[in-house]
Amino acid sequence: MKSGLLFQFILVFVTGFCHGNDQFFNDDANLILPGTYNIPWMAGIEDFRTLSLLTFPGAHDSMALYGGPEAEHQAWPLKDQLRAGIRFLDLKVFGLGNTLYVMHGVMYQHSTLRDVIDTVQAFLSEFKTEAVLIRVQPESFEKKTVNEMVQSLIGNNQNVWVNTAMPNMGQVRGKIVFLQKSTFTLGIPLIDTDGKHYNEVSDVKNKDKIISKQLNQATEACGGDNAILTDSTGTGFGTFWGMFLTPKRVAEKVNPWLNQYLRQFYPNQPRPCFGIIAMDFPGIDLIQTVINVNYW
Repeated sequence: MKSGLLFQFILVFVTGFCHGNDQFFNDDANLILPGTYNIPWMAGIEDFRTLSLLTFPGAHDSMALYGGPEAEHQAWPLKDQLRAGIRFLDLKVFGLGNTLYVMHGVMYQHSTLRDVIDTVQAFLSEFKTEAVLIRVQPESFEKKTVNEMVQSLIGNNQNVWVNTAMPNMGQVRGKIVFLQKSTFTLGIPLIDTDGKHYNEVSDVKNKDKIISKQLNQATEACGGDNAILTDSTGTGFGTFWGMFLTPKRVAEKVNPWLNQYLRQFYPNQPRPCFGIIAMDFPGIDLIQTVINVNYW
Protein backbone atom coordinates (compact mmCIF):
# COMPACT_ATOMS: atom_id res chain seq x y z
CA MET A 1 0.00 0.00 0.00
CA LYS A 2 1.38 3.43 -0.90
CA SER A 3 2.44 5.64 2.00
CA GLY A 4 -0.25 8.24 1.27
CA LEU A 5 -3.00 5.65 1.30
CA LEU A 6 -1.56 4.09 4.44
CA PHE A 7 -1.62 7.45 6.22
CA GLN A 8 -5.19 8.07 5.06
CA PHE A 9 -6.25 4.63 6.26
CA ILE A 10 -4.66 5.16 9.70
CA LEU A 11 -6.31 8.56 10.00
CA VAL A 12 -9.74 7.13 9.15
CA PHE A 13 -9.20 4.20 11.49
CA VAL A 14 -8.31 6.45 14.43
CA THR A 15 -11.05 9.02 13.88
CA GLY A 16 -13.59 6.30 13.24
CA PHE A 17 -13.09 4.64 16.61
CA CYS A 18 -11.99 7.37 18.99
CA HIS A 19 -15.15 9.39 19.34
CA GLY A 20 -17.23 8.69 22.39
CA ASN A 21 -20.46 7.57 20.77
CA ASP A 22 -19.63 4.46 18.73
CA GLN A 23 -22.04 3.96 15.87
CA PHE A 24 -22.48 0.28 15.24
CA PHE A 25 -26.25 0.57 14.82
CA ASN A 26 -27.98 3.42 13.00
CA ASP A 27 -31.66 4.20 12.48
CA ASP A 28 -31.21 7.89 11.66
CA ALA A 29 -32.01 8.71 8.03
CA ASN A 30 -29.53 11.61 8.05
CA LEU A 31 -25.99 10.53 7.27
CA ILE A 32 -23.30 12.53 9.06
CA LEU A 33 -19.77 11.52 8.10
CA PRO A 34 -16.61 12.75 9.84
CA GLY A 35 -14.72 15.27 7.73
CA THR A 36 -11.84 12.82 7.28
CA TYR A 37 -14.07 9.91 6.27
CA ASN A 38 -12.55 7.90 3.42
CA ILE A 39 -15.47 7.34 1.04
CA PRO A 40 -13.43 5.65 -1.76
CA TRP A 41 -11.99 2.99 0.54
CA MET A 42 -11.38 0.52 -2.29
CA ALA A 43 -8.60 2.75 -3.58
CA GLY A 44 -6.43 1.06 -0.96
CA ILE A 45 -7.09 -2.44 -2.33
CA GLU A 46 -4.38 -3.72 -4.67
CA ASP A 47 -5.47 -4.32 -8.27
CA PHE A 48 -4.31 -7.94 -8.24
CA ARG A 49 -6.56 -9.03 -5.34
CA THR A 50 -9.56 -11.05 -6.50
CA LEU A 51 -13.00 -10.09 -5.21
CA SER A 52 -13.40 -13.51 -3.59
CA LEU A 53 -10.54 -12.67 -1.22
CA LEU A 54 -12.11 -9.42 0.02
CA THR A 55 -14.54 -8.57 2.79
CA PHE A 56 -17.41 -6.28 1.80
CA PRO A 57 -19.86 -4.34 3.96
CA GLY A 58 -23.31 -4.91 2.51
CA ALA A 59 -26.88 -3.80 3.06
CA HIS A 60 -29.45 -6.56 3.41
CA ASP A 61 -32.71 -5.61 1.65
CA SER A 62 -30.90 -2.45 0.66
CA MET A 63 -33.94 -0.46 -0.45
CA ALA A 64 -36.32 -1.56 2.32
CA LEU A 65 -36.94 1.85 3.87
CA TYR A 66 -40.74 1.75 3.81
CA GLY A 67 -43.58 -0.42 5.08
CA GLY A 68 -43.44 -0.29 8.86
CA PRO A 69 -41.31 -1.97 11.56
CA GLU A 70 -41.45 -5.49 10.12
CA ALA A 71 -40.57 -4.37 6.58
CA GLU A 72 -37.87 -1.76 7.17
CA HIS A 73 -34.23 -2.88 7.11
CA GLN A 74 -32.29 0.30 6.35
CA ALA A 75 -32.38 3.95 7.40
CA TRP A 76 -30.15 5.68 4.84
CA PRO A 77 -31.21 6.20 1.22
CA LEU A 78 -29.08 4.41 -1.36
CA LYS A 79 -26.85 7.39 -2.16
CA ASP A 80 -25.87 7.68 1.49
CA GLN A 81 -25.37 3.95 1.93
CA LEU A 82 -22.75 4.07 -0.82
CA ARG A 83 -21.03 7.11 0.67
CA ALA A 84 -20.92 5.37 4.06
CA GLY A 85 -18.97 2.50 2.48
CA ILE A 86 -21.61 -0.10 1.56
CA ARG A 87 -20.47 -2.06 -1.50
CA PHE A 88 -23.08 -4.83 -1.75
CA LEU A 89 -26.73 -4.23 -2.57
CA ASP A 90 -29.49 -6.79 -2.09
CA LEU A 91 -32.47 -6.02 -4.33
CA LYS A 92 -35.80 -7.77 -4.68
CA VAL A 93 -37.58 -6.86 -7.88
CA PHE A 94 -41.01 -7.33 -9.40
CA GLY A 95 -41.32 -7.25 -13.18
CA LEU A 96 -44.41 -5.56 -14.52
CA GLY A 97 -44.64 -4.52 -18.13
CA ASN A 98 -41.24 -3.17 -19.10
CA THR A 99 -40.29 -2.04 -15.59
CA LEU A 100 -38.55 -3.76 -12.69
CA TYR A 101 -39.89 -2.34 -9.43
CA VAL A 102 -37.85 -2.70 -6.24
CA MET A 103 -39.94 -4.43 -3.60
CA HIS A 104 -39.92 -5.87 -0.12
CA GLY A 105 -42.59 -8.51 -0.08
CA VAL A 106 -45.70 -6.73 -1.33
CA MET A 107 -44.33 -3.29 -0.39
CA TYR A 108 -43.11 -1.07 -3.22
CA GLN A 109 -39.92 0.71 -2.13
CA HIS A 110 -40.40 3.89 -4.16
CA SER A 111 -37.73 2.92 -6.68
CA THR A 112 -37.15 0.97 -9.86
CA LEU A 113 -34.06 -1.02 -10.78
CA ARG A 114 -33.25 1.67 -13.33
CA ASP A 115 -33.26 4.25 -10.52
CA VAL A 116 -30.86 2.08 -8.51
CA ILE A 117 -28.47 1.57 -11.41
CA ASP A 118 -28.49 5.28 -12.22
CA THR A 119 -27.68 6.15 -8.59
CA VAL A 120 -24.88 3.59 -8.41
CA GLN A 121 -23.37 4.68 -11.72
CA ALA A 122 -23.45 8.32 -10.63
CA PHE A 123 -21.56 7.30 -7.48
CA LEU A 124 -19.03 5.29 -9.49
CA SER A 125 -18.50 8.20 -11.88
CA GLU A 126 -17.52 10.31 -8.90
CA PHE A 127 -15.46 7.61 -7.17
CA LYS A 128 -13.82 5.64 -9.98
CA THR A 129 -11.73 3.41 -7.70
CA GLU A 130 -14.83 1.72 -6.30
CA ALA A 131 -16.99 -1.24 -7.39
CA VAL A 132 -20.51 -2.09 -6.25
CA LEU A 133 -21.82 -5.67 -6.11
CA ILE A 134 -25.52 -6.18 -6.78
CA ARG A 135 -27.69 -9.21 -6.16
CA VAL A 136 -31.07 -9.20 -7.92
CA GLN A 137 -33.78 -11.48 -6.57
CA PRO A 138 -36.87 -11.81 -8.80
CA GLU A 139 -40.07 -11.82 -6.77
CA SER A 140 -42.67 -12.16 -9.50
CA PHE A 141 -44.24 -14.89 -11.57
CA GLU A 142 -42.12 -13.54 -14.44
CA LYS A 143 -38.87 -14.70 -12.84
CA LYS A 144 -37.54 -16.18 -16.08
CA THR A 145 -37.93 -12.87 -17.89
CA VAL A 146 -36.07 -10.80 -15.28
CA ASN A 147 -32.70 -11.75 -16.78
CA GLU A 148 -33.85 -10.46 -20.16
CA MET A 149 -35.22 -7.27 -18.62
CA VAL A 150 -32.00 -6.57 -16.74
CA GLN A 151 -29.93 -7.32 -19.85
CA SER A 152 -32.12 -4.93 -21.84
CA LEU A 153 -31.74 -2.31 -19.12
CA ILE A 154 -27.94 -2.36 -19.07
CA GLY A 155 -27.51 -2.91 -22.81
CA ASN A 156 -23.84 -3.00 -23.82
CA ASN A 157 -22.69 -0.93 -20.85
CA GLN A 158 -19.00 -1.70 -20.40
CA ASN A 159 -19.17 -0.55 -16.79
CA VAL A 160 -21.32 -3.52 -15.77
CA TRP A 161 -19.71 -6.91 -15.05
CA VAL A 162 -22.00 -9.78 -16.10
CA ASN A 163 -19.35 -12.47 -16.64
CA THR A 164 -19.25 -15.61 -14.51
CA ALA A 165 -15.46 -15.42 -14.09
CA MET A 166 -14.15 -14.06 -10.79
CA PRO A 167 -12.41 -10.72 -11.50
CA ASN A 168 -9.68 -8.95 -9.61
CA MET A 169 -10.06 -5.46 -8.21
CA GLY A 170 -8.32 -3.81 -11.14
CA GLN A 171 -10.84 -5.27 -13.60
CA VAL A 172 -13.93 -3.88 -11.89
CA ARG A 173 -13.03 -0.40 -10.70
CA GLY A 174 -15.83 1.96 -11.62
CA LYS A 175 -18.16 -0.94 -12.37
CA ILE A 176 -21.33 -2.59 -11.15
CA VAL A 177 -20.73 -6.31 -10.55
CA PHE A 178 -23.80 -8.53 -10.76
CA LEU A 179 -24.05 -11.67 -8.63
CA GLN A 180 -26.07 -14.62 -9.82
CA LYS A 181 -28.12 -17.14 -7.90
CA SER A 182 -31.18 -19.25 -8.61
CA THR A 183 -33.24 -17.80 -11.47
CA PHE A 184 -31.02 -14.72 -11.90
CA THR A 185 -28.06 -15.82 -14.01
CA LEU A 186 -26.05 -12.71 -14.80
CA GLY A 187 -22.68 -12.27 -13.13
CA ILE A 188 -20.51 -14.08 -10.61
CA PRO A 189 -22.02 -17.17 -8.93
CA LEU A 190 -23.09 -16.47 -5.36
CA ILE A 191 -23.16 -18.87 -2.41
CA ASP A 192 -24.74 -17.83 0.87
CA THR A 193 -24.02 -19.29 4.28
CA ASP A 194 -27.62 -18.93 5.45
CA GLY A 195 -29.43 -22.12 6.33
CA LYS A 196 -33.17 -22.51 6.32
CA HIS A 197 -34.89 -20.29 8.91
CA TYR A 198 -31.58 -18.68 9.96
CA ASN A 199 -33.27 -15.28 9.64
CA GLU A 200 -35.92 -16.26 12.21
CA VAL A 201 -34.84 -14.95 15.60
CA SER A 202 -36.43 -15.76 18.93
CA ASP A 203 -33.20 -15.46 20.95
CA VAL A 204 -30.58 -12.87 19.96
CA LYS A 205 -27.77 -14.73 21.76
CA ASN A 206 -28.48 -17.78 19.64
CA LYS A 207 -28.40 -15.55 16.56
CA ASP A 208 -24.87 -14.48 17.54
CA LYS A 209 -23.78 -18.13 17.56
CA ILE A 210 -25.36 -18.71 14.17
CA ILE A 211 -23.57 -15.71 12.64
CA SER A 212 -20.26 -16.88 14.08
CA LYS A 213 -20.76 -20.28 12.47
CA GLN A 214 -21.71 -18.68 9.15
CA LEU A 215 -18.64 -16.43 9.14
CA ASN A 216 -16.42 -19.44 9.79
CA GLN A 217 -18.00 -21.10 6.75
CA ALA A 218 -17.39 -17.94 4.73
CA THR A 219 -13.71 -17.88 5.68
CA GLU A 220 -13.29 -21.48 4.54
CA ALA A 221 -14.96 -20.72 1.20
CA CYS A 222 -13.13 -17.46 0.43
CA GLY A 223 -10.74 -17.35 -2.51
CA GLY A 224 -12.71 -19.60 -4.85
CA ASP A 225 -14.79 -19.00 -7.95
CA ASN A 226 -17.88 -17.86 -6.02
CA ALA A 227 -18.85 -14.80 -4.06
CA ILE A 228 -19.77 -15.68 -0.45
CA LEU A 229 -22.63 -13.99 1.39
CA THR A 230 -23.49 -13.97 5.09
CA ASP A 231 -26.60 -12.18 6.37
CA SER A 232 -26.22 -10.91 9.92
CA THR A 233 -29.89 -9.96 9.89
CA GLY A 234 -33.00 -11.44 11.40
CA THR A 235 -36.54 -10.92 12.60
CA GLY A 236 -38.76 -12.48 15.22
CA PHE A 237 -41.81 -12.06 13.01
CA GLY A 238 -43.48 -15.46 12.63
CA THR A 239 -42.06 -16.84 15.88
CA PHE A 240 -43.77 -16.92 19.28
CA TRP A 241 -40.94 -15.92 21.61
CA GLY A 242 -39.50 -13.34 19.25
CA MET A 243 -42.70 -11.73 18.03
CA PHE A 244 -41.54 -8.27 19.15
CA LEU A 245 -38.06 -8.59 17.61
CA THR A 246 -38.31 -6.44 14.50
CA PRO A 247 -35.31 -6.29 12.12
CA LYS A 248 -34.36 -2.99 13.79
CA ARG A 249 -34.43 -4.45 17.30
CA VAL A 250 -32.38 -7.45 16.20
CA ALA A 251 -29.81 -5.19 14.53
CA GLU A 252 -29.63 -3.01 17.63
CA LYS A 253 -28.38 -6.05 19.58
CA VAL A 254 -26.45 -7.91 16.86
CA ASN A 255 -24.48 -5.03 15.32
CA PRO A 256 -22.35 -4.20 18.41
CA TRP A 257 -21.69 -7.92 18.87
CA LEU A 258 -20.69 -8.27 15.20
CA ASN A 259 -18.30 -5.34 15.52
CA GLN A 260 -16.62 -6.92 18.55
CA TYR A 261 -16.48 -10.33 16.87
CA LEU A 262 -14.70 -8.97 13.79
CA ARG A 263 -12.27 -6.84 15.76
CA GLN A 264 -10.87 -9.88 17.56
CA PHE A 265 -9.10 -10.73 14.29
CA TYR A 266 -7.31 -7.38 14.00
CA PRO A 267 -4.02 -8.57 15.58
CA ASN A 268 -3.88 -11.47 13.11
CA GLN A 269 -1.71 -11.19 10.02
CA PRO A 270 -3.15 -11.84 7.54
CA ARG A 271 -6.71 -11.36 8.71
CA PRO A 272 -9.33 -13.81 7.48
CA CYS A 273 -11.59 -13.09 4.54
CA PHE A 274 -15.32 -13.06 5.29
CA GLY A 275 -16.78 -12.32 1.84
CA ILE A 276 -19.92 -10.18 1.86
CA ILE A 277 -21.49 -9.34 5.23
CA ALA A 278 -25.01 -8.02 4.65
CA MET A 279 -26.36 -6.00 7.58
CA ASP A 280 -29.51 -4.24 8.76
CA PHE A 281 -29.20 -0.66 10.06
CA PRO A 282 -25.36 -0.62 10.15
CA GLY A 283 -23.63 2.37 11.71
CA ILE A 284 -20.52 3.94 10.22
CA ASP A 285 -18.20 2.40 12.84
CA LEU A 286 -19.42 -1.11 12.06
CA ILE A 287 -19.00 -0.46 8.34
CA GLN A 288 -15.44 0.73 9.00
CA THR A 289 -14.71 -2.40 11.03
CA VAL A 290 -15.78 -4.57 8.09
CA ILE A 291 -13.75 -2.47 5.64
CA ASN A 292 -10.63 -2.58 7.80
CA VAL A 293 -10.54 -6.39 7.73
CA ASN A 294 -9.17 -5.96 4.18
CA TYR A 295 -6.01 -4.17 5.27
CA TRP A 296 -3.50 -6.85 6.23
